[in-house]
Amino acid sequence: MRVLVADDERDMAQALEAMLKRDRYSVDLVYDGRDALDYGLSQNYGLMVLDVMMPKLDGLQVVRALREQGVSTPVLLLTARGQVDDKIIGLDAGADDYLSKPFVPGEFLARVRALTRRSGNYTPHRLLFGDLILDTSTFELCSHGASVRLGNKEYQLMELLMRRRGGCVSTELIMDQVWGFESDSEVSVVWVNISNLRRKLESLGSDVRITASRGRGYMLEAGA
Repeated sequence: MRVLVADDERDMAQALEAMLKRDRYSVDLVYDGRDALDYGLSQNYGLMVLDVMMPKLDGLQVVRALREQGVSTPVLLLTARGQVDDKIIGLDAGADDYLSKPFVPGEFLARVRALTRRSGNYTPHRLLFGDLILDTSTFELCSHGASVRLGNKEYQLMELLMRRRGGCVSTELIMDQVWGFESDSEVSVVWVNISNLRRKLESLGSDVRITASRGRGYMLEAGA
């Protein structure tokens, strides 16, 4: 799942990015409210984490603008303000949750998980397809009693394919959801990671295959 983090304190933004990536989220970082709004309007995120005090547009203005445009992506507001009235203003602006700084990483990640459950993009503890099990807590792919741990991008790619339940996923969508808007990576990284996943499926003895459809993308197919 892709998360947008907007905070003009770069050290804080990068710390949030590191926490989220350790939990296998893909992250886009921006450092002002104008970019947060532009990115948020794409609706390509499972969650947006917005600092309230940002240049150009503050977090409250971003939330209001997103909701006026019909964007329903869950929003977690972060701020040094801890007064109840400030929280009420943030929630009334359209935010889904509010977390005061400083906070402990465990609480931040728990809020993230709670919001993604509400959004309809919640990933259960295990994803199933054919004879495959993807464990979202250990990042292991399992089949027939054997397991293999996936790398970060491999995991995100397999999660995307499994959540599509055999539907076709375009290369463009994979690049967007796994590598992000501003990635310098070439499209060839998709093929490399698909190849790695195919080898791991073979090593597990799984009947599931990743197939390619010219001009459409990739999909999972379960054996008979």
